[in-house]
Amino acid sequence: MNAIISASELADELAGGAPPVLLDVRWQLSVAKAAGEPPFDGRAAYAAGHIPGAVYVDLDRDLASAPGEGGRHPLPDLTVFGAAMRAAGVSARTPVVVYDGGQGWAAARAWWLLGWTGHPSVRVLDGGLPTWEGPLSTDVRQPAEGDFQPVGGTPGLLDADGAAALARSGVLFDARAGERYRGEVEPIDRVGGHIPGAVSAPTTQNVAEDGRFLPADQLKERFRSLGAAEGTDVGVYCGSGVSGAHEVLALAVAGIPSALYVGSWSQWSSDPDRPVAVGPDPQ
Repeated sequence: MNAIISASELADELAGGAPPVLLDVRWQLSVAKAAGEPPFDGRAAYAAGHIPGAVYVDLDRDLASAPGEGGRHPLPDLTVFGAAMRAAGVSARTPVVVYDGGQGWAAARAWWLLGWTGHPSVRVLDGGLPTWEGPLSTDVRQPAEGDFQPVGGTPGLLDADGAAALARSGVLFDARAGERYRGEVEPIDRVGGHIPGAVSAPTTQNVAEDGRFLPADQLKERFRSLGAAEGTDVGVYCGSGVSGAHEVLALAVAGIPSALYVGSWSQWSSDPDRPVAVGPDPQ
């Protein structure tokens, strides 16, 4: 099954006899406090209007644990995550579609986490809510309890040591903006730079201006040109395991399997004993 779905395809499936479970995961990286602005409120955005039938999922509460040694968005406790998914109506045998406000990062985090914990059918609305041409609803849906039971320990997850090793033995993509990779700026974490050996591959370059993914053949060529040759093990990290999930999704669209370092730069850079590389080169 394709990892993404278009708005027209979603509309057809929602109108059919076996609609998917639809999750609204609107979220934005909050750096607004320094500017004196309130942080983005995904629940308020959902309440103001969402695709009919969608259930809101809070990324910070449901798709991550509290910030700490594991980074800014560590893996959630699977008991908490499973309860949140079941409350949202997620069942093991029912397809799931997730969307966000258009950036795609939060939806990709939900897609990756559901897939990593064993759900067999999860797709992301390509381009997010801005591509939806149907009506919006302000009704808050109370779905029937789902039966999804997440299972941990499956492939596709990297820790810090695994990411460092993969940067030497395969290819490790850094999905952040190039200036953060190079260490020119660092608005959030302790220090700028990148994991030694990692290759800069900003996830923003995987999408067109409208937020939809580039065609699969273009994505495949991009990643091949950056080192993801046939048979090469591929990993991804970002700032805190959110935009990196979007790059894992882009790789999936291209037909390239990859693993995610969830702790990402927020975990790596918090340890002063871990090496930091700066500049445009992987070393």
